[in-house]
Amino acid sequence: MSKVVSRKKALGQRLIDEGWITRDQLETALSEQRRTGEQLGRILHNLGFVTEDNLSASLQQELGANRVSLKGCSFQPDVLRMIPPDMARQHWLVPMDFEDGVLTVAMADPCNIVAVDAVRKAVGCAINVVAASPPEIRLVLDRHYADAASHDSLIERIIEEAKHGAAPHTDEEAAGQAPIIELVDNLIVKALKDHATDIHLEPEEKLVRTRYRIDGILHRGPSMPKELQSALTCRIKIQAHLDISERRTPQDGRMKFGHNGSDVDLRVSVLPTAHGEDVVLRVLDKSSLALRLSRLGFDEKTRKTLGALVQEPHGMLLVTGPTGSGKTTTLYSLLTEINSLEKNVITIEDPIEYQLPMIRQSQVNSKIGLTFAAGLRAILRQDPDVVMLGEVRDVETARIAISAALTGHFVLTTLHTNTAAGALPRLMDMGIEPFLLSSSVSGVLAQRLVRKICAECRETYEASPAEAEQLGCEQGKPLYRGTGCPNCRGTGYKGRTVLYELILPTERIRKLILERASDGQLAAAAVADGTKAIQLVGTQKVLDGETTMAEVARVCRTAL
Repeated sequence: MSKVVSRKKALGQRLIDEGWITRDQLETALSEQRRTGEQLGRILHNLGFVTEDNLSASLQQELGANRVSLKGCSFQPDVLRMIPPDMARQHWLVPMDFEDGVLTVAMADPCNIVAVDAVRKAVGCAINVVAASPPEIRLVLDRHYADAASHDSLIERIIEEAKHGAAPHTDEEAAGQAPIIELVDNLIVKALKDHATDIHLEPEEKLVRTRYRIDGILHRGPSMPKELQSALTCRIKIQAHLDISERRTPQDGRMKFGHNGSDVDLRVSVLPTAHGEDVVLRVLDKSSLALRLSRLGFDEKTRKTLGALVQEPHGMLLVTGPTGSGKTTTLYSLLTEINSLEKNVITIEDPIEYQLPMIRQSQVNSKIGLTFAAGLRAILRQDPDVVMLGEVRDVETARIAISAALTGHFVLTTLHTNTAAGALPRLMDMGIEPFLLSSSVSGVLAQRLVRKICAECRETYEASPAEAEQLGCEQGKPLYRGTGCPNCRGTGYKGRTVLYELILPTERIRKLILERASDGQLAAAAVADGTKAIQLVGTQKVLDGETTMAEVARVCRTAL
């Protein structure tokens, strides 16, 4: 008989105490609850304030369920076979151990009485329910309850079926055949399972090559016969609502893909090349998006500084770095910090990558004259408190943004420069007067993304003399590296973290701006005033065992 546990704290207060939401976010969710009558936990999740893991952990704490971590656990095949794969996936559970006639089952929702009864009937023995986080259960299900064939072999089977099927009369007809539909779906599923950010379909003279960008690095996928190219491209175009008859000009679109009970957005780009249309699908999986600065890799001091900056009534924060350095994710995370009923937050983006709750988001459309500059002018007539500008591309946009920062709005935007110090001379080169920059810029953040060492195959080794000298540590100090395992596809890396430097305009830096100082002079003054250079942040993360020297050197080469 299950034990009833009295509630000691309301869900919202527990989430605040645990640091997962702010008081303003709770008030926003409660206001929405009064309007819709939905459960508070569901509203908080839909607004993007908490993850499934946060809610699960809080609920399990309330009910007194034992919580376990599945990381590093070994699962016996005979125990896994006690529960059918369909049941395990339906109820989000994993059989962990069978001892003395009792089966221990880890569940994402240990309060699901229907699932508990179904498992008890299926196994015909007593069960012991423990709680585990949904992401960890998803990982175990993907790894141990996969189909008999891997995704690669499954895709090969589908390719063979497509090659030997009845010859279609048109590309559109071919795109509607079951093997082609299944092939495209499985290419996307493989990307989601491997946490890829981009899927590349690249036509060559005699084949179509696929590649997946995982943790910033492109990895080879299955190759497909040339005769399937037109049908594959047509299928993706149809899903993205693009013109299948147009093959001479680039096209961009979006599509949704259902996976694990939720929709994943995919941004589709089609580019004509010598051997056919090159297709790139950008995976915009909001469920995997870290919308809290604490999850991106910033230290506590930097998080507090950035959090304080975006609460200012006016000013501008510039985020710089090359393409793929995580600038947009950082901006979205900062918007989440300030999202509340008391502030009007509006964005102008190209494109809108993720749709955020409680925020008005606008899409650039140059075909109808809606540029960054035109959109920004319109936004300023909408009584905004905070404006996010996707990118400063020209002097007109820069002037409007700076004017907004000087007239009672806080502006967040990006700029393509390699260093934080380089952003200010770049704006001056675009024609912005130094006195305007000195008065409007509240901070400049530069960042890069480095791969993290895989937690499952991480090992220690002693630093060599050369490594010790470069890192500024003693020879023989324990360092870390990944040896390669199935979890990380043999790379030794899994996931990414951020390297960064944040320049705040001190009096010395403002004076240098007025003197039109070079980026080198500004960087030296910033370090003298307390800025930690991006390379030093990387060095610290190497010493802490988060990443490797090779990774820091790879991404910081252009910042040195």
